[in-house]
Amino acid sequence: MNDHPTPPAPVPVLRRVRGAARPTVALLALSGAAWTVRAGWEVRLAVAGEPASGPPDQGGGAHRPLTSLENSYHLVSAVGAGVAVLCAIVFLRWLEAVRDNARILSGRQPRYSGLWVYAGWLVPVANLWIPRGIVADAHQDSAPGERPPRSLDVWWVLWLIGLISGVGLMYGDDTDAVIARAYTDPWMLLASDAAVVGAAVAGVFVVRAVTAVQQRYADGETRYGGSPADGGA
Repeated sequence: MNDHPTPPAPVPVLRRVRGAARPTVALLALSGAAWTVRAGWEVRLAVAGEPASGPPDQGGGAHRPLTSLENSYHLVSAVGAGVAVLCAIVFLRWLEAVRDNARILSGRQPRYSGLWVYAGWLVPVANLWIPRGIVADAHQDSAPGERPPRSLDVWWVLWLIGLISGVGLMYGDDTDAVIARAYTDPWMLLASDAAVVGAAVAGVFVVRAVTAVQQRYADGETRYGGSPADGGA
């Protein structure tokens, strides 16, 4: 007979997801604000109208001098792009943290492990569903039986609209080409900007919802393998 009691199983150590969530929420909000300002400058360009000398890119490698409004749009666009890059970096750090925490809590290997947190945004076709899948799986594995937040689908649909439209966060045109589009076809630009701003706002709710689920364990409100209602008893 063994008189030594069996030691309790070690409590999993979760990554500090709240610390990653705060800058992510702040930069998502800042990105939405930056894209709103950018949309405002595109409205100003559309109202001003294209100069008689034509678009900034004259073709054949020739560019005319920019107007003061066009110059300021270059600055607004550059600032917005910088904020978006910072937002992407902190969002990916948060996403990696919640995925790792979900693996610890569920004891299961995630569907998209390793570098898929990063590659999932870049691989063509796969980037249409993998990032959303990572977030959805992190929520499901952290809170079995709970429905994912509605903001998840809103965020992802709006993100895809901004992506597929070609003028969102990952647009392919250079700034002078975007200026030319603001003169000739501003409505597509503004619709895409609205989708990006909406995605940023919805992203704030997604980050807060998934973070809150995992924070219940870190704060001791829910025991591992338990539920918020019974504290795991």
